[in-house]
Amino acid sequence: MEQSDVATNDRKVAHVTTGSSLVPKGRLRKTAKMTANGSRAFVWYALSLLVLAIDQWTKWLAETNLTFNEPLSVIEPFLNWTLAYNYGAAFSFLADAGGWQKWFFSGLALVMSIFLTIYLIKAPRPAKLLSLGLALVLGGAVGNLIDRLLHGHVIDFIHVHYANVWHYPIFNVADMAICIGVLLIIIDMIFLESKRSS
Repeated sequence: MEQSDVATNDRKVAHVTTGSSLVPKGRLRKTAKMTANGSRAFVWYALSLLVLAIDQWTKWLAETNLTFNEPLSVIEPFLNWTLAYNYGAAFSFLADAGGWQKWFFSGLALVMSIFLTIYLIKAPRPAKLLSLGLALVLGGAVGNLIDRLLHGHVIDFIHVHYANVWHYPIFNVADMAICIGVLLIIIDMIFLESKRSS
C-alpha cells in the first residue's frame, strides 16, 4: 500500500470517531448523538388529546349533574364535587378584573400551547419524563382554553377540604394535569438534564 493511501485511510477513520487515527479501530469511542422526538411526538400528542378528552368529559358531567355552588359529598370530610366557575387564572387570580382577563389568559394559553406543540417535536427522545410533563401541560392548557373561549370561564368541580376548617381552591382535571406536568418538567431539569448533556 502506498503512503498516500495510508494517509487517506487515517483521515477517514478520524472523521467518524472521537479518537486518534493511531488508536486501533476497535478501541475508538463513537460520538453519541441526541435524537429529537420528531415524528414520534405523535405519541405525546395522543396523551395530550386523552387528557383533553377526560377533562372536557368530566366538566360536561359536572355541568349536567351538579348544581352551581352546592357541594355533593364524595368522601367525608375530604372531598366534594362542587360546581364553580373561575373567571381568572389559578386560584381565581384576576377573577374580578372586568372581562379583559378572558382574552389575556386565552391568548397566553394559545401561545403556550403552540410553543409546547413545537417543543415536543424538538425535545430529546430519551427525555421521556420531560415529554410526559410537556404533554400533560399541553392537554391541560388546551382544556382550560376551550372553556374560556366557549363559556368565558373555566369550569371547576373538584373540591378538596377538611371539614369546614380548610378548603383548597376548587379545580379540575386540566389543572391537575398542568400541575403534575410542571412538576415532572422541574424534576427533569434538576435531576436528568445534566446527565443527558454529559
